[in-house]
Amino acid sequence: MESTGGPYLNTAAVTSPVGIARLLQVTFGCTTFSLVAHQGGFSAAYGTFCMFVWTFCFAVTVFIITCEFTHLHSCLSISWGNFTAAFAMLATLMSVTAAVIYPLYFVQLGCYPIGCEVRDFRIAASVFAGLLFVAYTTEVFLTRAKPGQVTSYMATVSGLLKIVQAFVACIIFGALVNDSQYSKYVATQWCVAVYSFCFVVTVVVVAFSVTGKTALPWFPFERSVVVYTFGAVLLYVSAAVIWPVFCFDSKYGSPRRPGLCAKGKCPWDSQLVIAIFTYVNLLLYVVDLAYSQRIRFVSHL
Repeated sequence: MESTGGPYLNTAAVTSPVGIARLLQVTFGCTTFSLVAHQGGFSAAYGTFCMFVWTFCFAVTVFIITCEFTHLHSCLSISWGNFTAAFAMLATLMSVTAAVIYPLYFVQLGCYPIGCEVRDFRIAASVFAGLLFVAYTTEVFLTRAKPGQVTSYMATVSGLLKIVQAFVACIIFGALVNDSQYSKYVATQWCVAVYSFCFVVTVVVVAFSVTGKTALPWFPFERSVVVYTFGAVLLYVSAAVIWPVFCFDSKYGSPRRPGLCAKGKCPWDSQLVIAIFTYVNLLLYVVDLAYSQRIRFVSHL
């Protein structure tokens, strides 16, 4: 049989620095959810979220390693570089969230009432959850775009910021549904419309990049993304002004947390979270706009 190309297996997928980082991600991820499932335990929405994060990231990372090791990614009709860069950033954000939530809600210093063995398993799981976050952060650092380097859009600062913007928007949505009373005023409903519109368009931008549809001749994708980012900055500026006024001004809301508000079920707390992350996303969009002036899209990497 005559050979028609290079080797069938790509050993660099597991021996390169990025490949080693991914192997560590698989190891740490498997160890984390195994410790939790075996003895550490989890419950309620917080524990379920953490288990979802670890199992989801583990499954996708195994898929990425398998595809690169066997060259199967060349058969997929997506921009592989954009996909792996986007997932690495998303996994970094998800893993750091789980690494904070799990020990916050499930780890304690004393043995009572869960027992010392369960406590030790939970501490060990928290340690490996932190290591998992470090491993994904390392991949983002290794694959990020360098000055003057031709690379995938999602590996640039602007592309990575798109993932962070969407993630922050999800935090805002979580606070909105937690009895934030956003429907009380038309102005706060406008803010919700701003968050929703920017989230949807940001996800569409990521989807176009991952599927390699940024080079369509009839659609100026690069210019459209810059225009959208500028529009998102203006929209978030309006939300950053309107939301605090209608939530914390004494005429419409409460400048201080009500004393009788139950912990975890207080609309004021949700409103504060939304206000904080509104300013976070505004800053992210401003930085994104600044960086988007200096990049060029590459859809086929």
